[in-house]
Amino acid sequence: MYYYVSGTVAHVEAYLAVIDCGGVGYACRTTTYTLSQIKKGDKAKLFTYLSVREDAMDLYGFFSQEELKLFQQLISVSGVGPKAALGILSSSSPANLAMSIITGDEKALTAAQGVGKKIAQRVILELKDKLAKGQSVSASGESVPGPVVTVIPKNKLSEASAALAVLGYSQAEINIALKGIDIDGEPLEQIVRLALKRMVK
Repeated sequence: MYYYVSGTVAHVEAYLAVIDCGGVGYACRTTTYTLSQIKKGDKAKLFTYLSVREDAMDLYGFFSQEELKLFQQLISVSGVGPKAALGILSSSSPANLAMSIITGDEKALTAAQGVGKKIAQRVILELKDKLAKGQSVSASGESVPGPVVTVIPKNKLSEASAALAVLGYSQAEINIALKGIDIDGEPLEQIVRLALKRMVK
């Protein structure tokens, strides 16, 4: 129903940002990461997800489409509701969280408030299963289309591709975004960040 809300940040508090859009204040439940990117009185655009239940309608807003996509991935996991998803997303940046899921880093997930070991394991298991379906090319070590790259560490390329896939990007989009990035010389986190910058342009 709502793709995004754009306006002035009228109010912020823990896990909540109110965006004034033409005199109407939209209360968006959000993460500490998104809150760190906006400021009261400034203009902001939040990409949204509307949760409709029998007893409530809640609007969730995120600073980037990548964070929204990861939120939607998290709430698709059995036993993970919007509140838990916000907690997980608030524990780190979207790129770092995606890498934690791909690498099976349970500690990074359990650092989120209210997230125990069982939920962390379920998130890793279910999202990695979804991811595996579309990762045969990268996981096999096949080079990214474009200029010849002499040395590409297979594990780093595979993990970067997988982290981006968790955020909802297709393999074709990932290949284009990774093209020309110094896979050998850059750390994994930086590779993902550079790819994300290209995708949001």
